[in-house]
Amino acid sequence: MSDESLHVSNLFVDRGGRPVLWDNSITLERGAITALLGPNGAGKSTLVTTMAGLLPARSGRVEYGGVSLLGLSPCAIRRKGVALVSEGHPVLGNLTVLDNLRAAGLFLSRSEADREVAAALELLPELRSKLDLEAKSLSGGQKQMVSIAQALISRPRFLLIDELSFGLAPAIVTRLGSRVQTIAERGTGILLIEQFTKFALTLASRALVMERGRLIFDGDAAELRSNQAILHSAYLATGKGHANPPTGSLTALDDQA
Repeated sequence: MSDESLHVSNLFVDRGGRPVLWDNSITLERGAITALLGPNGAGKSTLVTTMAGLLPARSGRVEYGGVSLLGLSPCAIRRKGVALVSEGHPVLGNLTVLDNLRAAGLFLSRSEADREVAAALELLPELRSKLDLEAKSLSGGQKQMVSIAQALISRPRFLLIDELSFGLAPAIVTRLGSRVQTIAERGTGILLIEQFTKFALTLASRALVMERGRLIFDGDAAELRSNQAILHSAYLATGKGHANPPTGSLTALDDQA
């Protein structure tokens, strides 16, 4: 296995005493976008939050660079090169945008942090005019940009993005999608959870589909986009404890992609 890959092997996770992930294995490569698709309740967010150290695993492995990440704190995992952009674009609302960005680089030297803040603002120039504003005053799209910038300042080798489009207008999502492509082109591996499937499959070179805590597809995004029977089956699946397919998952923004 390449040390430049992020490996998840035989991962089992319980939540509230109930198993929610069963025996999942994936390998993510630097510089590639992988879409993680499936209905609400399938386990997608559980997978990325476990990879980022926010949830414990019952068993399995998450490894990068030959080092096991399971059991490390979220901050330690971020320092190792794996950063999470959580669903709902959370920010430190009472701090300014600039202080939000600086807080993300606390483990760097001042000069390193300044350099990474400048690089994040180059990619997300819309934030330049907002640096002195409290983060809670921003729009949803601007908060999502702050969340992405915070993750980038930690200099990730891999970026886990949970619902890029959550609560955002289609035009903003399209703009953010182009930035995600740029991040990948610069060498960062990206695992993208996204409700708008056609949009996600346009960005990604590879796709994963999760149903009821298990990965049921791992292959080329183009293959899934041209033949969505597996995807439709996952979204239409029903079962105890699993939510209905998310509204708009196969329409809305998808129609623009």
